[in-house]
Amino acid sequence: MLIQTESVISFFKRKHNPSLHMKQVFVIAVACLLSLGVRAQQAAGDALAMEAFKKEKEKSDKDITDAKAAAKASTWMDRAKTYQNIASQGQMKIDSAAATIAYDAFKKVVELDKDKKGGPGKLAKEAEEALKAPLMATAFMQQGVAKFQSKNYADAMKSMAIAGDINPKDTLAPLYTAIAAQQIRDNATAKTQLEKYITSGGKDATIYGSLAMLYRADNEVDKALAALDKGIALAPTNKDLANEKINIMLSTNRMDEAITGMKAMVEKDPNNVQNLVNLSIVYNNIANKSSEEIRKLEGDSKKGGNTAKQLADAKSIIDAYNGEIARLQASIKKSPKPELKRQLTDVQKRLAEQKTEVAKLEAEAKEAAANAGAVADGAKRLGELKQAQAENKKQEKMYLDKALAIDPNNYDANFNTAVFLFNEAVEMKRGVDRMDMAEYNKNGKELDGKVCGKFKQSLPYFTKAKSIKDEADVNENLTNLQNILKQYEEKKIVCIEPGK
Repeated sequence: MLIQTESVISFFKRKHNPSLHMKQVFVIAVACLLSLGVRAQQAAGDALAMEAFKKEKEKSDKDITDAKAAAKASTWMDRAKTYQNIASQGQMKIDSAAATIAYDAFKKVVELDKDKKGGPGKLAKEAEEALKAPLMATAFMQQGVAKFQSKNYADAMKSMAIAGDINPKDTLAPLYTAIAAQQIRDNATAKTQLEKYITSGGKDATIYGSLAMLYRADNEVDKALAALDKGIALAPTNKDLANEKINIMLSTNRMDEAITGMKAMVEKDPNNVQNLVNLSIVYNNIANKSSEEIRKLEGDSKKGGNTAKQLADAKSIIDAYNGEIARLQASIKKSPKPELKRQLTDVQKRLAEQKTEVAKLEAEAKEAAANAGAVADGAKRLGELKQAQAENKKQEKMYLDKALAIDPNNYDANFNTAVFLFNEAVEMKRGVDRMDMAEYNKNGKELDGKVCGKFKQSLPYFTKAKSIKDEADVNENLTNLQNILKQYEEKKIVCIEPGK
């Protein structure tokens, strides 16, 4: 009896979606951004300091309402420093736009303070320096953090962008500006700011992955790959960056490019297990892409063969009916019994129905003959696809074996080897399931034993992967496999492992 395991058997997929990890970069950065404001407020958040800032603010606000005082550069200088201190110390509850007010006040100083020749005076020069100083950048960063915390992401983005412009060597400002831009789905600004982070000397390789994600979202594939290459150059062992590069190549059908690039990396560093695993994944994806077309061509081929066989069988039935009719007619001549006449009428009716069926099958056979060229082409294509798929699977297994030879304790190599063997068993099981009962009774049980053996071959690799990293994926797959092996055991089918 055939084991029915379709409910639990399905192709296992390689876990290969590093984009999810890339998204965590911004999540972590957001947490840092929020804590930045909290720490600053805690550092200068005592009531006395706040009261002092409030008094200085009230005095400044009053001074600029006086026409005589408002005409003096010194009044605006005092105002600029007051508001700059409020912002840089994180006292944004006093005024959420403190950095902007300070910035505008410094510019007013430059406008008002002129020497006898019309050039900038002493205060104007001081103001010009202040506009470019780190303290002004800090003020805008704190203003941006406060805006971000209140979920005013557009203004947060603007404030932190100004901080980055004031201090172009700073890498945090463009990074956090990009975070704010992403909150309002302003990908253009996010990309520009992450590019600025990189040109400013940012060395966090994962940010290159985040930039690549933004490029990919906008279908700028070449830029995405270039960003990943820069990140990989910074962190050659970063698995997520390498995986994301493969994902992009596979999703954009750049298979040859992916293989060429990965092989070059393997040649450069033959003991890098991750590169070997990644190359095996590329071959796995190529092999899987042809599976759907192979099944369709197999179905078409089987359909054509079935039509010819069905027609031959149908014609043999007509011959049988004609023979029965001749026998009944001869019997009726000798003895015209009512029962014989009833039988004759029944057989003649069945003959008419069978002739209709033959006519239908002949039409289908004629159509198949007309499409003989296409069928032949399909058969040729099927052969080529199967050969190419077998070669790609061979390459996949070869690189997995190499990875395991270098590092038997590598999780990905063990997990993917288990998946490879399990999926081979699934294909073998499909062949057994397609057998009719006569075929199965002939040699199906032996083949079922080989299928069981192939499933069992994957067990030690899943078990090893679980011992390395106890993840939900490996646990789910291991449970599935154990259930399948239990079914074979219950049916008393002996597993025949390859090579035994």
